[in-house]
Amino acid sequence: MTNKQIIIQDVFLNQLRKDNIPVTIYLVNGFQIRGLIKGFDNFTVVIEAEGKQQLVYKHAISTFIPSRNVNLQQDTNE
Repeated sequence: MTNKQIIIQDVFLNQLRKDNIPVTIYLVNGFQIRGLIKGFDNFTVVIEAEGKQQLVYKHAISTFIPSRNVNLQQDTNE
């Protein structure tokens, strides 16, 4: 039995990425980015919007608003 800690932001962002769920991202300066999550790490998120990719630092992000609900149940096969 493992005591693997679940990091909810990773589960959330990975599900957005895998399911290609469109998302609106609000930055701390009020700017909005609408697009798809293409990847992420501990410090950044890669978003594809209007055919271009943007690398955004997580400390600049205020809120993620997906266009539909996200299933946060982890797949035990991964």
